[in-house]
Formats: sequence, structure tokens, C-alpha cells
Amino acid sequence: MQTTTFQAPAETAPHRSAEAAPVAWASWLAAFLLCAVVYLGGAFLPALQDDADSTHAEAAREMLVSGDYVTLHVNGVRYLEKAPLLYWLVTFSYRIFGVTEFATRVPTVVAMFLLVWLAASWARQAFGSRAGVYAGLFVSTAAGYYLFTRVLIPEAILSLLIAACFYFFLRALERPHRAALWYAGYACLALAVLTKGLVALVFVGLTAVVFALLTGDWRRWREFHLPTGFLLFLAIAAPWHLLAGFRNAHFFWFYFVNEHFLRFLGERYPKDYNKVPAGLYWSLHLVWLFPWSIYLPLALRNLRRDLGPSRTESSFGSRTRLLCWIWAGIVLTFFAFSTNQEYYTLPAYLPVLLLLAAAISQEEFSERRSWLLSSAAAMTLLSLVAGGTLIAGLWSSRNLPFVPDISTVLARHSLSEDTLSMSHIMDLTGESFAALRLPAALAAFALLVGPAIALWLRARRKHFAATWATALTMGLFLIAAQIALGRFTPYLSSKNLAERIAQESRPGDEVAIYGDQAFGSSLLFYLRRPINLVNGRTTSMWFGSTYPDAPKIYWDDSDLLREWNSGTRVFLFVPSYQKTRVDSLLPSQKFVVAESSGKMVYSNRR
Repeated sequence: MQTTTFQAPAETAPHRSAEAAPVAWASWLAAFLLCAVVYLGGAFLPALQDDADSTHAEAAREMLVSGDYVTLHVNGVRYLEKAPLLYWLVTFSYRIFGVTEFATRVPTVVAMFLLVWLAASWARQAFGSRAGVYAGLFVSTAAGYYLFTRVLIPEAILSLLIAACFYFFLRALERPHRAALWYAGYACLALAVLTKGLVALVFVGLTAVVFALLTGDWRRWREFHLPTGFLLFLAIAAPWHLLAGFRNAHFFWFYFVNEHFLRFLGERYPKDYNKVPAGLYWSLHLVWLFPWSIYLPLALRNLRRDLGPSRTESSFGSRTRLLCWIWAGIVLTFFAFSTNQEYYTLPAYLPVLLLLAAAISQEEFSERRSWLLSSAAAMTLLSLVAGGTLIAGLWSSRNLPFVPDISTVLARHSLSEDTLSMSHIMDLTGESFAALRLPAALAAFALLVGPAIALWLRARRKHFAATWATALTMGLFLIAAQIALGRFTPYLSSKNLAERIAQESRPGDEVAIYGDQAFGSSLLFYLRRPINLVNGRTTSMWFGSTYPDAPKIYWDDSDLLREWNSGTRVFLFVPSYQKTRVDSLLPSQKFVVAESSGKMVYSNRR
């Protein structure tokens, strides 16, 4: 949307001519096409993973079946630790497309498309047309966005809503008499709370207060429509919380105290998470924002200007820069002190990428280009090392046969590390390349060729083409990653075991998981029936089990033995770490129904 209230920065204005407009619009279209290839192409496959991915999908499926849109259920048990918006959206998608993997991923894919659109539109208005194209490209191809949208978690939707909230508030400061902009911001904030809880209120509130103090906009508080905006916020955010509290005893303690405050302090019960070490926490963001993080020195070089005396300038661009620094800083600092997982900081990615888009596009139009060239050289060097490592791995596995089950050639690490979402990366071994030849070859080609072309284009001062070469390189790399993820399906998902149980089972048979449900939760989604949990009153299945209406799905070892020796056929899913214990517990008369990636399905009869 073009406005007349503000001017683009001087460095970009001369390049926004009518002759350049068709090229710019074609580039925007290409950026959205790249997003479609990366995200829409990955929405159909692979199967849903065990743990959070299929657990959240199952909560939405049970919501669809029960018609209860207030109290979430998983395996028939109340699941009260999550805000509902993600599950409402997935349930709506199921009504349209059916209960499929694609339908499960539609809300996340739509959120990423909207985030790309918002980033491109915001950067165009603040920093010029080229920065707008770049912002869309950066969101489409940043490694962290791709990596953390492979699992059904609310962070992509939360990132979109927080970003939209800040955008509307910032535009409202430019047009204070447009009350609709203020109310749109309050509505987005309320929806963000319904997506992830009070953390959205903390991020937006702290950022807004610091921004208002630094700019002096606090003096304009009468323009903020605070009373009516607060009422709109409550009208959207409060009803679900009140209904959930009325329908579920102790909800307010569990949801607000245990899941918010005690989680922040690292005292939440039960503890099923780790905290990323501080050094790793900060340095990993260079990976999550790769390849664009290589240009971070350009943005940091402007930090003093963006936070210095120029912050009082009223241009939309200068206000956006200041807001982005505060926004990213608060999110990153908050989780540096809190318990965290790698994906928690996803809402901080967009402000950093907006700053990078502004810095790179500005530098391309300036007389100083050494920073761009040195950054491109550094990326080429890193890519050559990474590509060479992949080539070495492929060469070392040249005489090894293709391995259909990659778990047989993965290393094993302590289960305590599994609470970190990316811990499985540490399982890779040299032999893994025998199962990953195609994606490894594609990734190696992308890393060895793309950055070198981008460096050559930078040297020839063809900067727009160089940035596009980097984006296309990353797009090809992410396609390779999607293929690799498919090879990990037997390891990360139990869909194939669920299909085998479905083929063998008859009405009246029992299905059980030994241990925590998270290790076989995809059985729930694919079998679409209650599953008994042996010693599984743990983690997310604990609090719901305390209600008197909890289904009788919780077994101990004696219950398992009684059912095993009865006339009922029992299918028992055993994760690899429980196999030794189960083998010593059950009698010798047991039959292997299926096995995959170390996971077993036993039955007490054929």
C-alpha cells in the first residue's frame, strides 16, 4: 500500500521509478513463488512425526470429532497446557480438506505466506522497493523458518500476529486519526495471546513501552485508544480463558502458574524440556538466520545510528529500524533467561531480517561495497567447507549399499538430549550418507555453485542478481533438506507401524504404548482410536489424568501382564529405549508384528 505520509529513505528513492516498477513486481512475484516451492511443496510429505507434531494434530482431530472447542483433548484426556487458536485453525482445515497431513500443515503454510507478504510490504514502505523484495526473499529462505515449521507448533502463527500487531501500531502513529489501525493492532495482540499465551503480551507490551519512551511517543497516549482497545482485546482473548476455567477445575493454576510463570523459572512440573546453553543459544541464531546472517555486520554497523539521536526522526523507516532492534532484543533476552527450546525465538527472526533487508539494499546503492563483497566471500568460504564435507561424506559411502531405514546407521545419544528439538542432528554418522545420497548431492551442488556465483556477481557490482543467486541457492538447499527429511520418516514417525497395526487389528483388540506417549504419539493420529499407556502418566498426559472423567487408559506393569495373559489380543508399541525392560517383563510367548527404526510392535497372539 503506497502512502503519502512519509518518504522512503533518500538512498532508495531514486530507484523507485516507473521504469523499474515492472521489474520490482516481477521480483515480488518470484519471491512468493519461491516461498510456494519451499513451503507448499513440503506440506504433503512426510508423515507426521512423533511427539509434538502428531500430538498437536491429534488434539485438533479430537476437537473436530467431539465438537468441544474449549477443552482440548489428546487420547481422550484433557490437554490444558496450550492456547487454542492453532487447534481451531487446524480443525477448520480438517473440515475443508479432510484429516490429512496436508490439512494439518495448511495453517502454518498460510501463516508463512502472510509473513512473507507482510515482510515485503512493510520493508517496501519503510526502506524502498528493493528492500521489500529482499525481506520477502529472506523470510522465504531463512533456515530457521523452514526448520521450525516442519512440526505443528504455533510459533509461525505467533510470529505473524506479533509482527502484524507492531505494523498496525506503527502505522497508527503515522496516521493517528485512523482508529481502525489501532484496533487492528489490539485484535492481533489478542489473537497472539490465544496462540501462545501471556508471552505475546509480554513481548508486545515491553517493546511498545521501551519504544514509546525512546521516541517520546508516550506523550501521545491519548491517541492510542487504550480504553476501547483494551475492551476489544478482552472481548477477543478473555472468553476462551473464562470458559476453560469454568469447565476445568484448577485450569487457572495449571495454565497461568505452571505453564507460564513456573516454566519461565524452570520449575514447571513435570519437567520435559532442557535449556539451551547460553553460548549455543546465541550462536545458533547465526544458523537459524542463515544465509542472511552472514550480512549481520552490515546491520550492526548501523546500530548506533538507529538507536542514537536519529531515533527521534519521524520517518517510517527510522521508526521501523528502532522498533526492530527493540523487538528482537526483548525476545532474545527474555528467552536467554527463561527455559527455552531452539524454536522459541522465532518471533525475533522477522525484525532481524527487516534490518538486514534495509542494510543490504542501502549498501547496494552506496559507494561503499566492500562490506557486501567481504560478506559474500565469507559465505562462499563457509559454503565450500560445508559442500566439501558433503562431498567427502558421499565419497566415503560410495561403496556402501542404500539403507532404507536410516536409523540403523545413526549414532545414539543420551535420551536426556531428546528434549532439544534439534538433538537428532547429533545422531548423523558417515554411514548416513548411504541413505542420503540424493539430498546430499543436491545440497553439495547448491553450496559449491550458488555462493560462488553470488560472489562473482558482487564483484561485478550486479548486486540484485547476487542476492537472488543466494536466495535461489538456499531454495535448492531447502528442497534437498525436504528430501532428506523424508528419508528420516521411519525414525521420526510411527506411521508405518500404525498402518501395520490397522491391518492386523480387529474390533475389541487393545493397543498400548509402553512409556511416555510422546515416543509413539503418531499412532493416535493414524489409528484414530484410544491407546492405553503403560507407565505413561507422564509429561503432557499427567495433568489431564487427575480429573475424575479421565479415560481408563493408564496401565502399570501388572495391568499389562493381566491383559497380556487374557483372551484379548494386545498390540504393544515399544520404543527402542524400553525394549530391554519389556523383554524382561513379558513372557517368552510374544510375537513381533512390526519393527522400524528400533521401535517394536509386539502382540500376545498371532
